[in-house]
Amino acid sequence: MAPAGEKKNILERLDAGEVVIGDGGFVFALEKRGYVKAGPWTPEAAAEHPESVRQLHREFLRAGSNVMQTFTFYASDDKLENRGQSLSFTGRQINEAACDLAREVANEGDALVAGGVSQTPAYLSGKTEEEVKAIFMKQIDVFVQKNVDFLIAEYFEHVEEAEWAVQVLKSSGKPVAATLCIGPEGDLNGVSPGDCAVRLVKAGADIVGINCHFDPETCVKTVKLMKEGVEKAGLKAHYMSQPLAFHTPDCGRQGFIDLPEFPFGLEPRILTRMDMHKYAREAYNAGIRYIGGCCGFEPYHIRALAEELEAERGCPPPGSEKHGSWGSALSLHTKPWVRARARRDYWEKLKPASGRPFCPSMSTPDSWGVTKGHADLMQQKEATSKEQLEALFDKAGQGH
Repeated sequence: MAPAGEKKNILERLDAGEVVIGDGGFVFALEKRGYVKAGPWTPEAAAEHPESVRQLHREFLRAGSNVMQTFTFYASDDKLENRGQSLSFTGRQINEAACDLAREVANEGDALVAGGVSQTPAYLSGKTEEEVKAIFMKQIDVFVQKNVDFLIAEYFEHVEEAEWAVQVLKSSGKPVAATLCIGPEGDLNGVSPGDCAVRLVKAGADIVGINCHFDPETCVKTVKLMKEGVEKAGLKAHYMSQPLAFHTPDCGRQGFIDLPEFPFGLEPRILTRMDMHKYAREAYNAGIRYIGGCCGFEPYHIRALAEELEAERGCPPPGSEKHGSWGSALSLHTKPWVRARARRDYWEKLKPASGRPFCPSMSTPDSWGVTKGHADLMQQKEATSKEQLEALFDKAGQGH
């Protein structure tokens, strides 16, 4: 038991069977708000526009998030300098600013701060284990200095790189979570979800799971496979899920980045808050206790997760004061046909229309089939040249 006035850490909460609600997708949310550039997807906004990051943290906290994840996605120096990008802040400055913002808002409630690292261009370019681990070590130096509550290795397509990240994070002495951005087919080298999970637990991860690339249904299915693998190996772990807020039934192994709509045409795929209720319940029933979101998740999505699991959590999120459960506040509407929608069964049975009569319901993914070591994935500090782009346009069959 934690002393009175002291927050329980992430493992104390999960060991007690508590539900931990994560936060949402900062890069997508802040890109839509004008603070992140689509393409590099780097988090310099933490230093450039701290008010934007602080406000989004607050909105997720109000929606019910129990974890303020530092906005440090892709904040390694090799990513910040990739393909001609030139920033006025160093990776260390961005990471420090992100930690301070997350801690400031976490202290406004009962939330914890998680420092995060993600996959690196160095790994894709075939750098050595020592070189890749040195990149992670630079990032966790800041997280240790800022005393975050736990660490997350997230968004890894290859379990090998995730293992390296976990080993480095574990050296901090803090609890470690690890999430891969894979589906039921496994990582990009064909390692099954179950085997991936076993390797991550053996590397030192306390919590394992999935984030990004796929919708909630796919991610929950994949975490189930991870859980089966861990239990079959006689190991123990906690489980987490932080999926997309987009429907992805047509995705292949690479997930939503292969969809032709990525990243600027994904809005028709957004999950409703009713879909989020279903996701929260299915994740909980699967034994997942750390339940959050990634790209596409806005605060109202997180609020839906927290409201679905209100009984298990013991309280509604603060944001529920402005939201009638299952549309109940629609009873206040001026129009009678809208008041008639103030009931759960209406929203549970609704099949939302897209309003796009000439659009297909699914797409054909690009599926280039390249992974670590392939020439197309070799990264560079120099800006992508016109000739390089023309070669890609030809390969994609789009002309010049």
